[in-house]
Amino acid sequence: MLSEGQRNDSKFLEAVLDGVAVRRGSRGRPRKRPDVIYLDKGFSYPQCRALLRRRGIRTIIPEREDQLKNRQKKGSEGGRPCAYDHAGYALRNVVERCALRLQWFRWVATRYDKRAENYMTFVTIAAIMLWLR
Repeated sequence: MLSEGQRNDSKFLEAVLDGVAVRRGSRGRPRKRPDVIYLDKGFSYPQCRALLRRRGIRTIIPEREDQLKNRQKKGSEGGRPCAYDHAGYALRNVVERCALRLQWFRWVATRYDKRAENYMTFVTIAAIMLWLR
């Protein structure tokens, strides 16, 4: 999903999840719900966690410092800490490195294109070029 650069990614979480479609084989309806989702601290808001909980998606999101302090300040009423798998979360670096490699292409990093379709075409071409390396 393509959005404005100044917008927070967490605002588009529901739209991105609606666009997920993973085929299990040659037959049947594509799967719309991942087993687990690894997100960064930018998605640690209660609204994002509630959305993922409603959809039945297991999440691995590190807790932000301010949320941790607020929860600890409440004591036993603050609830239990969020589930966090450090080893699994470390696998996110594959996606982060791919995004950085896409930015090696000047026309992807700078986005001079006015139309979203043109920009997404260039991103697709850059991804194909990385894949063919």
